[in-house]
Amino acid sequence: MRIVIIGAGRVGLRTARIVENEGHSVTLVERDYDKAERARNEDFDVIEGDGSSEDALEHAGLEDADALGALTGDLNTNFVACMVAKHEGCRTVMRIDEDYRENIYRKYAEEVDEIVYPERLGAIGAKNALLGGNVTAIADLAENLQVVQFTVSQDAPMRGYTLSELELPSGARILAFGKKDGALGLPLPHETLEVGDRLAVLSEFDTLDDVRQILVGNEVAAEGM
Repeated sequence: MRIVIIGAGRVGLRTARIVENEGHSVTLVERDYDKAERARNEDFDVIEGDGSSEDALEHAGLEDADALGALTGDLNTNFVACMVAKHEGCRTVMRIDEDYRENIYRKYAEEVDEIVYPERLGAIGAKNALLGGNVTAIADLAENLQVVQFTVSQDAPMRGYTLSELELPSGARILAFGKKDGALGLPLPHETLEVGDRLAVLSEFDTLDDVRQILVGNEVAAEGM
């Protein structure tokens, strides 16, 4: 996928690193010189300009992008960038901070594909929202500890196995399990993993890709190409 990220601050740059590491093409738009330089020093393609400016978005190649993540701390900038991206047919993900009122969230939620709260989800939540698929961040518990929901895919190597047979990396453990279209509950050893089943997993950040490979397989990567 080709992804444009508005904002090279803490959330935007970290999201860009994760997305690029998975093989996707990333262009950042940042109006602050120091932040733009920091991203350039990491070899990112950076357009220095206002993310709410059509000219800056045009220079970022928005017309050829698959998704746009508006991840600045400015709600108005994020909203305008998403509206321009929607006009170009992009998937749109908008950052909104927790201090905004619920009615503002409801208003903007209708206009974009997905809303992310970095304070709750962290950069991996923004990345998952951009890519879609069978992985959803639920919460950041610490700098290197996440709760993530995985949906079992047709390509999952462990499809057909019971939970008692499931072997996850040492840095991960199952917190909850739910059958397709059912509610999450306690993970019972005899439950069998079938397509559409969901698992909430507590995992160290470095082991997330290994857990995803076990529970989802190659499907997410294929969608991201």
